[in-house]
Amino acid sequence: MSASLPTSSPANGPHPYAHRIARGEDLPEIVAIYNSTVASRMVTADTEPVSVASRQHWFDDHPPQRRPLWVVEQDGAIIGWLSYSNFYGRPAYSGTAELSIYLHEAHRGKGLGRYLLAEAIAFAPQIKVHTLLGFIFGHNEPSLQLFGRFGFARWAEMPGVATLDGVERDLIILGKRVA
Repeated sequence: MSASLPTSSPANGPHPYAHRIARGEDLPEIVAIYNSTVASRMVTADTEPVSVASRQHWFDDHPPQRRPLWVVEQDGAIIGWLSYSNFYGRPAYSGTAELSIYLHEAHRGKGLGRYLLAEAIAFAPQIKVHTLLGFIFGHNEPSLQLFGRFGFARWAEMPGVATLDGVERDLIILGKRVA
């Protein structure tokens, strides 16, 4: 199955961004954006930066026809990315995907996250995904608000499941049916 990638959707209207499927040569920039979030303790449960080599298997686990990994470029540089990932490795869950959105620090709070989330919701049925999930720390208000604006509801609250710098953090699972 080949899936086309829209640069705008009727619901999202015109915008200054466009995305494409990530290529192997994009992995170093994808990892750099990811690593830029580690120190904040807001976005990822990794406590140390990861290597490009350590993310190769993850990258390979995102076939465009099933679990795409998108990048957004501006002036030749990747400024953000989104991935659809398997929720739970069993066939009955194939219609459910976890979304991850990571943005370059200079492009946060400028609508790029809204763009990517809107496109992901609109595109999900093309890859046979009917349910989208977001796994977000309870103290990450910007991400909780972003997903909330798009109709994601709190489906689970897991108190104190992560410990970051000696502080227990909650994990909130947000969900939305899209088809």
